[in-house]
Amino acid sequence: MVDFLKGKTGYLLGFVACFGLVALALVIQTQYELEPCPLCITQRMVFMGMGVVFFISAFIPPASLLKKLFTGLKVLIALGGAGVAIRHWYLQANKESMIADCGVGFDYMFENFPLEKAFKLLFRGTGDCAAIDWTFLGLTLPQLALISFAAFAAYAIYLLKLNK
Repeated sequence: MVDFLKGKTGYLLGFVACFGLVALALVIQTQYELEPCPLCITQRMVFMGMGVVFFISAFIPPASLLKKLFTGLKVLIALGGAGVAIRHWYLQANKESMIADCGVGFDYMFENFPLEKAFKLLFRGTGDCAAIDWTFLGLTLPQLALISFAAFAAYAIYLLKLNK
């Protein structure tokens, strides 16, 4: 198994996994007719960004400083995504104390507010973000995303050590 992950293959697998999770989220969304909240959309964007970095990493020579920098970038992206997932999980865990107002949608925020205000609104979350619409093995989507972000950070470090 370890030989399979050496070289470009391991990084391309990370790329496919990141975009695969986004595709899975879209399947769940359409299958169950769910409307993603702003934090859900943000987590998807983080997965896609991390996927792009995994893809670029596949073409960087092993044991180079750039490979180490890109590994650090993947870990930082995963930590950022984990932060969004934790915030989302927090909102779900405390939905009783939240105002029932669902707030404005993702598109509306970025079309009608200055970028700084839109990001503040995005990370504050909305009533939609507190709703638990779907679970798998008793875990909500932000909990599953948090596990995935942690796994991708560990996987990025593992690939760096494997490809020395």
